[in-house]
Amino acid sequence: MMKRKPTSPGEILYEEFLLPLQITQKELANHIGCDYKVINRIINEKTRVSADMALKLSLSFETTPDFWLNAQQAVDLWISSKKHYKTSSILRQHRRQRRAKI
Repeated sequence: MMKRKPTSPGEILYEEFLLPLQITQKELANHIGCDYKVINRIINEKTRVSADMALKLSLSFETTPDFWLNAQQAVDLWISSKKHYKTSSILRQHRRQRRAKI
């Protein structure tokens, strides 16, 4: 399990693309045909990157949709692992029970 939260696609979008290229959130929103609020919510980690958005971002910034989806999936998995960190392996539990019977 990763201890540090992975970099979110919103942070990547802002830090690696918008800032260096001096593109505003509104300019990007207009370019890809969505509301400015959608871009802002992605950057502020209030909205996940969907497959549709990943495709639009990949076409805009010459990346791949997988780049954006993998970044989102890494964050999602990290969040989920924090919620379920106490869940133990049923296989380990089953092996212990079998050994105890022997």
